Amino acid sequence: MRFITTLLTLSLLGATAAQAEMKLTSKDLTPGKAMADAQVFKGFGCEGGNVSPQLSWSGAPADTKSFAIMAYDPDAPTGSGWWHWTVFNLPADTAELASGASGGKLPQGAVEGRTDFGMSGYGGACPPAGDQPHRYQFTVYALKLDKLPLDETAPAAMVGFFVRANTLDQATIEVTYGR
Repeated sequence: MRFITTLLTLSLLGATAAQAEMKLTSKDLTPGKAMADAQVFKGFGCEGGNVSPQLSWSGAPADTKSFAIMAYDPDAPTGSGWWHWTVFNLPADTAELASGASGGKLPQGAVEGRTDFGMSGYGGACPPAGDQPHRYQFTVYALKLDKLPLDETAPAAMVGFFVRANTLDQATIEVTYGR
């Protein structure tokens, strides 16, 4: 019986270590709360600052070779949601993006793919007026590749395909916004 108890204890300890998860935090985004005007799109009838949020992450697997970040609205009335931001080929030693990093302040080698706004770079929240508040999911992915074979013209669906095929772990912050 003692042998079985020891094996069970060792098994549980191993499971706990194996289940260490990535964490994503932000000074600009509070999980479950409304997005600030600074992160809202400027255009399409929205008057926000269109500033990409500050993001920090920790707990990535030791064998992480790069990171990607994707921002997505699953509630957009398109039948497929709306991609607001894709960033990939972030170096493995990256653990934070400053507020406003989109558009030239990213680590060397990082690439911003095309969003559903039809351009590369961050595009903030801008749901249709009168809709219930939409959810905005900001996810950081730890990847097993150092570089995805894509450039700034890659549409979000293609970035998502390569990201998900190479994900080791991920963490998400979900916020809302309505108008």
